[in-house]
Amino acid sequence: MSAYQGVRIADFTQGVAGPMACMLLGDFEAEIVKVEPAGGDRLKDHPGYPAWNRNKRIVTLDLSDPSDLEKARDLARAADIAVFDHPPGDLEALGLDAASLREVAPHLIHVWMPPYGTRGRWSGMPPRHSLLAAASGIAFRQGAYGDSPVHMVLPLGWYGQAVMGASAMGAALYERGTSGQGQAVTVSGLHGVSEVGGVVMVLDQPRLPRGAPQGASPSYRLYQCGDGNWFFMATLFMPFYRKAIDALGLGAHWEVLALNPQLALEVLEDIFRSQPRTHWLGLLTEAGVPCAPVGDRTTWFAGEAVRYAGLRLEFDDPVRGRLAMPGPPVRLSATPASVRSLPVPGALPAWAPPPPPAAGPGASRPLEGVRVLDMGSVIAGALAGAVLANLGAEVIKIESPEGDPFRSDGGPFLACNRGKRGLGVDLKQPGAKEMFLDLVRQSDVVLDNYRFGVRKRLGVDYEALRQVNPRIISCSVNAYGDAGPRAPLPGFDPLLQAEGGMMAAQGGDAEPILHTIAVNDVATAGIVAFGILSALNARRRTGEGQEVITSLLAQSLTFQLGEVVTWEGRPPAPKGGVDCLGLSPVHRYYECQDGWLAVAAESLAEAEALLTVLGTTGDPAEALSAPPEGPLAGRLADILAGRARDGVLDALEAAGVPCIPCVRGYEAYEDSWLAENGVFVAWRHPRLGEAVGVRGYADFDRTPGGFRHPVPDAGEHTREVLAGFGLTPERIEALLGSGAVFEPATARSHLRDGGAALFTQ
Repeated sequence: MSAYQGVRIADFTQGVAGPMACMLLGDFEAEIVKVEPAGGDRLKDHPGYPAWNRNKRIVTLDLSDPSDLEKARDLARAADIAVFDHPPGDLEALGLDAASLREVAPHLIHVWMPPYGTRGRWSGMPPRHSLLAAASGIAFRQGAYGDSPVHMVLPLGWYGQAVMGASAMGAALYERGTSGQGQAVTVSGLHGVSEVGGVVMVLDQPRLPRGAPQGASPSYRLYQCGDGNWFFMATLFMPFYRKAIDALGLGAHWEVLALNPQLALEVLEDIFRSQPRTHWLGLLTEAGVPCAPVGDRTTWFAGEAVRYAGLRLEFDDPVRGRLAMPGPPVRLSATPASVRSLPVPGALPAWAPPPPPAAGPGASRPLEGVRVLDMGSVIAGALAGAVLANLGAEVIKIESPEGDPFRSDGGPFLACNRGKRGLGVDLKQPGAKEMFLDLVRQSDVVLDNYRFGVRKRLGVDYEALRQVNPRIISCSVNAYGDAGPRAPLPGFDPLLQAEGGMMAAQGGDAEPILHTIAVNDVATAGIVAFGILSALNARRRTGEGQEVITSLLAQSLTFQLGEVVTWEGRPPAPKGGVDCLGLSPVHRYYECQDGWLAVAAESLAEAEALLTVLGTTGDPAEALSAPPEGPLAGRLADILAGRARDGVLDALEAAGVPCIPCVRGYEAYEDSWLAENGVFVAWRHPRLGEAVGVRGYADFDRTPGGFRHPVPDAGEHTREVLAGFGLTPERIEALLGSGAVFEPATARSHLRDGGAALFTQ
């Protein structure tokens, strides 16, 4: 048995996000029937299609035919979950909207996953990820040399939407286990971007600087070596940086280099250009410095690290031949996932409508009553806790006296820790472990991203937790999995970007490019939330907890799933370039007199319409395949540079050309379309003042989520939390007196004490 065995899903989605969201539940044995039009999924020829639609039965229905439409309605009403990605208004016209279906199927969880937003001018555009990146601000968040948006070759927003969609389905199923009622759930492309790139803006702080294509700090950066090859040195925390400086023979100059980043950069660049990459990787690795070579996806996916993690699966495809794809990205010890088949054609199932749901007490939030002890840090561990908090769980951020090594008053840390209360614990002190296990007895989930082996050394591994609470779900994240020679190593997001091929793909035939968005970190956070939700749903039936394991390595494949799938003769995935503006002259970002816009023509008709509106000649077929920096792109750039953006957008939209304004990162907080879709919410931090951050990662019509608490200081709620667990005032005072727990005044700086060595990333 697996976590979602017996759950029936009617998948009416196409492309990336909706199919992949359903795929994640299908990996845990949900029964999925995917409904496609007569011409098939719009991305049926994309190499990612077999992965996004594995474990599914494919049926064909023409929703413009009244008979087929009624079959679709019957299928949706008999399902546990029905998933759609139609633009606003289409489902109501078809009678497939939540209100219509749930009128006769109150058990149904109706999930709507539109590619952009749910309302407003731009939400009806054809699905193009470059448009979502432009309108949400993340195209301007990517590091660049010039003042331009950057086209990202990975559809990060849609991958984020997929994982948030799967998590929302898990949360809605969990709540239905209490109330017996379904509900309408919305996870838009904007929700996906919120999880992937949602940074908090504190109004009294300076605007965050834009990232740099090679990295903004000499300690956390790409370097080119004497043989022309590149590697990434990920010494994010001071102890690692000091190790690197010492290993390079520069220890006598440590203070000068630490205080002068520009000088340090010049010195390090000169040193690394003096020898080939193998020399430097050997030297730094021997010294315990986190670093990794820049490589390509194919080598990574076929390599030893992926093999040790068991993440490469192979199948015989009747069309493509021997096909390899990544396996499930999270492992549950008691209810494991599996890939049982590629997508297979089939007939409509004879699903009988379920009996009327039993009345239950219900909940005010999807994860109401779920208590999480969050020992996660930096981004991957901490953001997972924030996602669970947004879904309604009680999340307690547990920090050692050194604090989260990522802790700061800056927007990225704040974004990863909203909705939590803070508890300070020093597990090395007498009485601390006993107290922690008392908390475990009354909790549902323990989450950590300690390096492999650390939680066992601290006595808080799954076996220790299970002894005191058999229902506990223990989720642990590490960098390289829990098998093979790399398992004990520390890891950081860019190391997996580098070796996993993401940097090379974004850089194209030029230099590698660092993704400013911490791709593997945010992917891991989303998958952790999904894995925990899956384990909670499994516990409903089994009564037992289990261990949940995932890694940054696994997510180096998850957020490029469609790009990694391979077979002999597979067409190449798109590549970027330095300050990449797009894929072709008609699918690209352009600057107008008063701002940037995005156009995304993918058909002959769209390309012809774009050329006509802009009053230039050219063969539409050639325009679709021409280089994005060639002569035609130059002519279009010259034309648009002399025109006002709004007028161009009006004309292009009227002609049927997919287009959208390109919003700068800081402009997003005040953008009218994003406000219309409720992306951001203002809140107040008790110490920092007014702030703005994303509102949430999914919307539930009956049990809305949201953040209930601002970001805690380290140990801020220690007394309050312990009292809530039933500890007496006398015991709390004794624990404070011994140093087993602490309040903010006794927290130490991690920069002085080097606590970062405990954590994965």
